[in-house]
Amino acid sequence: MKGILENKVAVITGGSRGLGYAIAEAYGREGARVVIASRTQKAVDKAVRNLRESGAQADGLACDVSDLRQVEALAEFAVQKYGGLDIWVNNAGISAAYGPTAHIPSENFQGVTDTNITGTYNGSVTALRYFIPQKSGKLINLLGRGDKGAIPLQNAYSSSKVWVRNFTRALAKEYKGSGVDVFAFNPGLVRTDMLSKLEAVSGYEKRLSPLRYVTMLWGNDADVPAEKAAWLASSSTDGKNGLQVTVLTTHFMISRLVKQAFRWLTQKPGEMMDLNITTIEPEISGD
Repeated sequence: MKGILENKVAVITGGSRGLGYAIAEAYGREGARVVIASRTQKAVDKAVRNLRESGAQADGLACDVSDLRQVEALAEFAVQKYGGLDIWVNNAGISAAYGPTAHIPSENFQGVTDTNITGTYNGSVTALRYFIPQKSGKLINLLGRGDKGAIPLQNAYSSSKVWVRNFTRALAKEYKGSGVDVFAFNPGLVRTDMLSKLEAVSGYEKRLSPLRYVTMLWGNDADVPAEKAAWLASSSTDGKNGLQVTVLTTHFMISRLVKQAFRWLTQKPGEMMDLNITTIEPEISGD
């Protein structure tokens, strides 16, 4: 049987590991020809080998998404390799150290802006410049925690996702009726290195302890949001420009809470995720 993405060409930034790799796997299973990107060619090559071994048609290219020329080269690579471009997923994203904004090294904060904001802009305009002339294509921008409001001590990441949300909504309105669909996708809490390997300003690391319980309650392995991302890229969403999809719905959260309560009652609680927290010294002294 043909997959729901049969013969589609999809580019996924940040696709060598974590959620991006899971999305590439899901797209490959559904018949898409996948092009992944990561910062180093070594990481790309390893991921491509694994994808091919799983049966996917896959290739990739090293790309710093904050550099428009490199993003344009990524799109050209996909077109030359597979003859077109149908889906673009701006998945690449990083977070800054956990702590107050002025305490965090400026280059740490700026790195989030470069990847999450500039990278999303670069990927979006590059994809749209292919999609609009052909009057088809699906652009999927990744949201995240804080996309609807301020999150203290995670100001870099949460503010970047507010920007991505508004930017994506504006794109959807600007290109309404063009044949191109622009979507925002919030994958919820995903059990990947981004969630388990963290940096924190010294003195704030203990505040991350509740994350173990939160992920036990509402975290998902990467394949869960990846399947939703495959649906979002399929013909099922044709013409639904402006759609915003989230995995962490109210219904999902309540059902997980009930399920976990039953586990506690039967003395079979879920497994908590280990956190690997590296501390950094603050840029200023004082609380």
